[in-house]
Amino acid sequence: MIYSAEVQHMCTVGKGAYHGPAPIPEEGKWVQAKQISDISGFTHGVGWCAPQQGACKLTLNVKEGIIEEALVETLGCSGMTHSAAMASEILIGKTILEALNTDLVCDAINTAMRELFLQIVYGRTQSAFSEDGLAVGASLEDLGKGLRSQVGTMFATKAKGPRYLEMAEGYVTRCALDENDFIIGYEFINLGKMMDFIKKGDDANVALEKAKGSYGRFAGAVKYIDPRHE
Repeated sequence: MIYSAEVQHMCTVGKGAYHGPAPIPEEGKWVQAKQISDISGFTHGVGWCAPQQGACKLTLNVKEGIIEEALVETLGCSGMTHSAAMASEILIGKTILEALNTDLVCDAINTAMRELFLQIVYGRTQSAFSEDGLAVGASLEDLGKGLRSQVGTMFATKAKGPRYLEMAEGYVTRCALDENDFIIGYEFINLGKMMDFIKKGDDANVALEKAKGSYGRFAGAVKYIDPRHE
């Protein structure tokens, strides 16, 4: 280490006691984190690319500094889905510091990693006060039994009003309107369930009907519209 001449000619002055960093909550314990292996936590974060044409929701489960589980969900950019595929291979097994300084292919995923890093190292994780944290695989619970991301897609124009295209329940097939043409409900297909029925041997049309559901006052509508074609 090189010291400047000014520093070399300074006299030495004692410094006070060193008490270490402030403890942060991690998996039901208070931890003085001094190195990467001291960090554990389960958390989510959102990132975006520079032109903001797409976004990534990233979920990580970190145990003793190592990323043991990663869920990468992307929206709004076709190339981003392929980036997510690569990021899912890149992230696991790395320390959070390695992951922060690794090209995760897509700018939105890189930004999400940055946001998660801040949450994790400052003790702001979902599992901060959960004893022993969350088991590896916990992020799949957010997806539900169909193992599909929770997506909402709506389109609207001033001239023609709103169209519900996709809700958390699934792909919207019909919107229900009342006598004033206001949406009062919708019909949907749970695509995860539909594919499960098909994999079990059901005919595609049978599976389609079995996976249908409705929300709101769908049955009492005056009129139904196909949100993609009407």
